[in-house]
Formats: sequence, C-alpha cells, structure tokens
Amino acid sequence: MNNESDNTTTHQTLQVPTMSEMAAKGEQPEILFWVGCAGSFDERAQRITRAICKILQHVGIKYAVLGTEESCTGDPAKRAGNEFLFQMQALTNIEILNAYDIKKIVTGCPHCFNIIKNEYPDLGGSYDVIHHSQLIQQLIDEGKLVSADGEGFKGKKITFHDPCYLGRGNKIYEAPRKALEALDADLIEMKRCKANGLCCGAGGAQLFKEPEPGTKDINVERIEEVISHQASVVASACPFCMIMLRDGVKHFNKETEIEVLDIAEITLKANNL
Repeated sequence: MNNESDNTTTHQTLQVPTMSEMAAKGEQPEILFWVGCAGSFDERAQRITRAICKILQHVGIKYAVLGTEESCTGDPAKRAGNEFLFQMQALTNIEILNAYDIKKIVTGCPHCFNIIKNEYPDLGGSYDVIHHSQLIQQLIDEGKLVSADGEGFKGKKITFHDPCYLGRGNKIYEAPRKALEALDADLIEMKRCKANGLCCGAGGAQLFKEPEPGTKDINVERIEEVISHQASVVASACPFCMIMLRDGVKHFNKETEIEVLDIAEITLKANNL
C-alpha cells in the first residue's frame, strides 16, 4: 500500500507495509491486519481501514497487510449456501497465511473475524484472531491509548449498534463500549442492544441482494430507534452495519443530525491522532 495521508490528520503520514515486503526483509509482524473486502473497496469503509492503521502505527505495533494477496474470506458464499466456493476461497487464504507463518490477526470486520476465528481451523488455518474493537480495548487498558480531550464528542448523545457477528455471534459486547466510556459524552443504550440487539439487515449475504417484500426495511426500523433515543452519533464496529445504518439515516434525511462512525474512527478523533 502506498504511503498516504488523511485530510483530517495531515500531520501523520500513513505507512502500511505488505507481508511480501516484510518477508523480503526477513521480518515478521506482530500482527497481520486483515482488511476485508469492504475495507479495501468501499469508499466509506476505507476511512475505517485508515483509522485502524493509524492506531496501530501510533502505538508502535509492527503490523502488515496482505495487500493484493488478500481475497474474500468466503463468508458471503458460505452464508448464501455455496459451501464449495467458501472452501475454495478459504483454502487459498489459509495457504497464504500459513506460508507467511502468521500467528495473530486483527480484522476490521466482524464477518471476517468470525469466519477466520471459528471456521478456518477446520480447514487447517488456526490463528489468534481479534476484532479491532478488542485491540482498542486492550490498548486502552494498557494505557497506550489515552483520550486527549474528547472535545469532539463532548455533550453528544452516543449509542452503540451491536453487529450480529461480533455480539450475539461471539459474545463481544464490552470491548467496543470501552472506547466510548473514555469520551466526555452521554452514552445511551437502545432498548434492543447486546444479546437482544437488532440486526442491521446486511448479515447472511443479505447486503448483496434486494430485500424481500415487506412493510419496512430493517435498517429503517433501527434508525427509528436511534431517532427515538435522540442520539446524534451511532457507533458501530462493522463496515456492513455502517452501510446499512447510513442508508437508514439517509432515508430520514438526517445526515446533518445523525453521524454514523466506527469505533476506530471515534478512537482516532478522541485521541487527536
């Protein structure tokens, strides 16, 4: 990945090495950042990818990405019922990961996190896999990430939307909330949260197809709940949720009133990085 700088943090140049570059130098990263399809190709999710990279760079963690060697984990294929395609994609990834002797992986997507952590081991790919919200919680607990002032969120009402594959799928509820606790903000929980959370509507490969006929899209109902709680910021930790929640906000023409941000972006801003 070429060096690049984000307009919001022009003081910090982003340098992201690939595994092939690192291997050519005889080096091994502490952690491999699995970017994911959305984080690679979706323009909005690319901002989340940069935020995660900047956090890793800020705390001095030696990391790398696969770059063009990374391909889809096979999660959408598996959820859509194509087990054969899933195994083809997974085995290709496992071969590359094992060739680089990868031990630890951080993902920017709960879908990537879930399938690499829970389903790759059956195909010969066993790794220590964490979601980026868990990494952020760990860095906060270790004192490596300390909120500078949190002024950007002072007095704002923030609510967290639990991604299905992070929450109910893997019982990770507190890690993303840890980042929000450091802010000088009014944290509110929606009625449907944690184990009782409401799906954004994208899971199970539903993002890639039109919804079935019904009276209301599920992401619209979710944003209705956000509006009822008068939240001005919806925090999430999944690029698929990001797409669906933003579409729900647009449905109500609330783009100037409700901001949808990833935990990594909130952490980046709170730490003035």
